[in-house]
Amino acid sequence: MNKTTTAHFMGRYIVTDPEICHGKPTFRGTRVLVADVLEQVASGMAWETIIEEWNNSIIKDAIREAVQLASQALIKHADEFVLEPLAA
Repeated sequence: MNKTTTAHFMGRYIVTDPEICHGKPTFRGTRVLVADVLEQVASGMAWETIIEEWNNSIIKDAIREAVQLASQALIKHADEFVLEPLAA
């Protein structure tokens, strides 16, 4: 009996698959977690360095897509990230 997995494409380069990295978003065809790459971007690491760190298994367009999706998620869920009201 063949086991089928249901991959969900979040974009052209980003996928979730319950059989890969517990269903966390990864770059298609890899086990590179999108969250790990976003942390590298947030730390100020150059995209070229990030690509080298992951042995060229991802490309700039994939990083760009991850940043865009993260931005969309932040805008959509901004109210969930509020820690405390700002003082006037």
